[in-house]
Formats: sequence, C-alpha cells, structure tokens
Amino acid sequence: MNAVVRRVRDTDADGLIRLIDVCWSAYEGCILDVDAEEPQLRAMRSHFDAIGGEYWVLEDAARGIVAGGGGAPAADPSGIELHKLYVIAELRGRGIARRLVGMAETAGHRRGSRFVELWSDTRFLEAHAFYAALGYRRSGETRVLDDLSNTTEFHFVKDPFTVS
Repeated sequence: MNAVVRRVRDTDADGLIRLIDVCWSAYEGCILDVDAEEPQLRAMRSHFDAIGGEYWVLEDAARGIVAGGGGAPAADPSGIELHKLYVIAELRGRGIARRLVGMAETAGHRRGSRFVELWSDTRFLEAHAFYAALGYRRSGETRVLDDLSNTTEFHFVKDPFTVS
C-alpha cells in the first residue's frame, strides 16, 4: 500500500463521505445523510479549525481516503474528545486506528489535556474492544442522538491518559 497520513483538506469531502458511508453501511440501520446530519463532512478542515481541533486522513494512492480520525477540545476544556475514527474493514488490525488515536492524544497532551473522551454507537462492538485495548473505559453514560439511524452512544474515557 502506497499511503500517507496527512491533515484533512476541505477538498477531501467526497473521499471522507465514501469512507464513513462504507463503515456505517456494515451496521444494520446506520444511515449517513450528510446534508441533514453530518454537513461538516463537506468541509472537515474548516470544521476542525473552527472548533480548535485536528483531523487526519490516510490516503492511499490507489484507493483514496481509507481511514480518518481526529480530536478537538472536549466540552470540559481540560480534556480532548476523539472524533470520527474510521478505517476501511480490510485495513483494520494494521495499527492505522492506533496511530490516528495516538496523533489525537498527542495533540491533546501538547495542549495540557488531562483526559480523553469519545462517544461510540452502541452497535460498533469491534470499536469498543479496540478502545478498551487502548485503556479507554465506558463511563456508564449514554446519549440518544434522535437521528435517522436511531443512534444511542456509549461514552468512553481515558483519565488520566498516556498517549497510545
């Protein structure tokens, strides 16, 4: 694979939308409606710049964007929140997601963050096992998004954290 990790660009919209759509479509009932619910995907660099975060993609020369993930300040400004970590199925288990999480955690560490948190759809069991292996624990909190996918999410936290 001839691939590079780089900061996301607003022009990556089509590739990011394809990536997330492929990942979501593996789960029954997950619906990606960009315009109604995920409009930030159309300009991810601008979105993350506006919220004080960073987002990276793994771009393969042959396949385009095959992974992405990032972080931004959490609601509690002493922490960082991981956002939109996705890797195409055939590349999972190769350390790509771990690298993207590590980059977000490093960015948070540089900012003095004391904890890292994330929210993950209750259907994403493989992701939950991955987060647990990195030292994240379920806080017991859940939230209902009232979206087209009828999403309920688990809250995960790594507190205090070391970079994965």
